[in-house]
Parts: sequence; structure tokens; C-alpha cells
Amino acid sequence: MAQKAAKDQQKELLKKDQKHFLHPTSNPKQQAKSGASIVLKRGKGIYVEDIEGKRYMDGLSSLWNVHIGHGNEELANVSYEQMSTLAYASSFKGYSNPAAIELSEKLAEIAPDKLNSVFYTSGGSESNDTAFKLSRFYWEQVGKPEKKKIISLERSYHGVTIGHSRQPIYQHSIHFRDHTTGCFMRCLTSPIVSGATLLLTTTNRAFEALSKEGADTVAAVILEPIQGAGGIYVPPAGYLEAVRKLCDEFDIHLIADEVICGFGRTGKMFAVEHWDVTLIFVLQKGLRVGMHSLVVSSTIRSKKKSRILTGVLAHGFTYSGHPTACAVGLKNIEIIEREGLVERADEMGKVLADRLEQIVTAHSTVGLTRGMGLLRSIELFKDSKSFERFDPNENAAERVYQACFDRGLLLRTSGGNGVNIIPMAPPLIIAEPEIDELIDRLDAGLTAFESSL
Repeated sequence: MAQKAAKDQQKELLKKDQKHFLHPTSNPKQQAKSGASIVLKRGKGIYVEDIEGKRYMDGLSSLWNVHIGHGNEELANVSYEQMSTLAYASSFKGYSNPAAIELSEKLAEIAPDKLNSVFYTSGGSESNDTAFKLSRFYWEQVGKPEKKKIISLERSYHGVTIGHSRQPIYQHSIHFRDHTTGCFMRCLTSPIVSGATLLLTTTNRAFEALSKEGADTVAAVILEPIQGAGGIYVPPAGYLEAVRKLCDEFDIHLIADEVICGFGRTGKMFAVEHWDVTLIFVLQKGLRVGMHSLVVSSTIRSKKKSRILTGVLAHGFTYSGHPTACAVGLKNIEIIEREGLVERADEMGKVLADRLEQIVTAHSTVGLTRGMGLLRSIELFKDSKSFERFDPNENAAERVYQACFDRGLLLRTSGGNGVNIIPMAPPLIIAEPEIDELIDRLDAGLTAFESSL
């Protein structure tokens, strides 16, 4: 009787989801027809469990953001304590709260390049929009209001708000993806391109983009130090430094989007610390298990000296500086530091990289693996020796994803137009035996996919 009641409850939940829940990045018609692919009810460590009791390994930290694992009781406790004391308070009109102040100081302490000011938002998209607005605000304040354009990389992802659209809804609110500031993400799939040639090609393209748009109209260049949703692409040696040099030459801000690669994911607290560059900084995912996000920005500086802006920045969000989210964020950083999770990501990342190289050797459809720390990917090819790609209609990455899903491993896909990438980013608490388990499930999923060809 109890078993039947549980089944009936599961069916009812699925019906409600199908009828009422419009999911992000989904096909509404397909969602209304098929409903949720999975309904999760609990998580612990690197595992989650659905409403039917099936356990899955979380190979992507949910959506790149559950760095310290699911079900952490310290976070639950600090959230309860803060909500019992002051659950919410606005940050408008100069209002503040201890949790927001303490977290701001902590972020300034750990941020690279002496970045020292924090603006809180509610998600990665809002964080990047805020960085754009801060940059444009600066140029208006110093008498250069024409500097409004934002240039981004090909295959970059910086959010889904209107400011990230490919077409200009407002004047200059556009990413210039069609004239990219770099092509390292495409060139890295070819083993015949040398590092020197690659660096020259990418920096030349950056120069061309700035020249084409008119440097006096460009406010900022935004990039992910390691490209995440686009496929886990690591830039060639010298690339970020070269872009920094170009930005200095043309008097342009450089924005580092660390929404995915920040907070220890790559074996450094922030991915940009692998290189020697200065910037405006954007953070989010790993700070507090996805509850709240932020932009960390220096007092925006001119080339030669710091400049404190005096105009009113007409910008803010209801949940900016949310005390509960900030308290959880502060505890999250404490756990990352106390447990040595940055160093662990570096150590376990090397183990994962080694195991993925074995996957490349073992499977004819896997041609490449790349990444840093616990931010990795594999790329699929019809023929991995010649790097011949699958026909887009074969949906290779989606089929591998589904095969892994059926074997209890949650990942995601990236690519499109014949590019088939499987990214992975497990929680930073993962241990070597769990990496072996992840690889076993991935291996089984790839074997099943190859058997279906």
C-alpha cells in the first residue's frame, strides 16, 4: 500500500511539473508533452537521489556550482541561524548588514590584483550585466560616453539577459561574436597548429576586432579565463597577457568572467591567477552553492591612478547583499579554505586528467580531453585519428549524455553544428575512488554509444 502511494505521488509530481513548471533553456512544447527528465529530492556529497530512490553521481556540480558537495550541514546551520536573526534586509539607501560587510571584506582579501569592492547580484547573467554597466558608467564619468560596446569571444557564454543577445536591442547592447576576439577554441581541435602560430592568430584577431569596431567606441572586452559552457577551452600561453596589452593600448577594460571557473575549480582560487593580468572581476557559481552571486570590481582605475567615481550608479537588485546568502557565502569560503579544496582540486584534477587520457586511448570516438583542475571535457569525433566530426543530425554528444544518465552519471553537453563536447566538473570534495567510479560510468556510456553506431 505504501509503495503504491509513493508511486502515485511520483506520478502526481510529474504531472504538476509538466503542467506548471517552465524549465530554463527548454523547448516549451516538448516540456508540456514529456515533462521532467528527472525529479531530484535529496543530495549528499557528490551524489543526488531522485523521487524513485535512484542515486546518481553529480559529474557537473549541479550547474558548475556545488563546490563543497550536496547536503552540507554547516551551510544549512548558518542559513538557519541567519534567517532566525535577520533573514532579509535591503541594501538600498545605504542600508547594510553584518553578513554582507564581512563577506565583502573576505572577498577583497582573497581576490587577485588588489580588487577591493563588491557589488552583489542574483546570478551570473546579472553579474556580467553589472560589469558592463560599471564599465560604461566609468567611461561616462570620465567624459567618454561613446565607449559602450562590449566585445566577447567566439563560443563564449556570459548569460541569457537581453544584454547578452546577439542582436542589438538597445544601441550597442551586443556581443560582437561574429568578429571574435580570439579563435583558440576552434584552433585547439587541430594538432597541427603550434602554440606560437595559435597565439599570433588569436592576438591578430583581437586587434582586428578592436580596429573594426573602433577602439574609441569599445568599453570593455569580456572573456572567461577558461571557457566553460562553450566546451572547456584553455587559452594558449601568452594569450590573456596579449589581450591585456591590447586593452591597455586602446584604453579598454578587461572583464574576467569567473562564474564557472572561480572559487578553486581550476586548482587556483581564481582561474585568472594562472596568468598575470589585471581586470574587472566577475564571480558567482561556487561562492555559495548557487544561492547568490556577485561582481567583484576594483575602484575602476585609469591607467595611471585610481579614480573614485562621484556620479550616481543607477543600478541594483532586490536581493543585493541578501544577509542569508552572504552568511552562507562566507561559510562556504571558510570551508573551501579549511578543507584545502583549492589544493584538492589541483591534485584530483591531475588524477581526472590522467583517467580521461585513458578514455581517449580506449575509445575510437574520443579525440581530445582538455581543462584545468576539476574543470575538464572530452570531445567526440566520428574518427578521432583524422578528427572527422559527426554529422550534426547524429546528435553524438546528446546520445553519450543519455547513455551516461542511464548509468547514473549526470553530465551535460556542449557544442553544436557537429561539435560534440562532454564537459565535467565534479564537486571539489571528490576523492580518487569516486573519480574512478565516474570514469567507469563514462566508459560504459561511451561503449554503449559506440555499439549503437
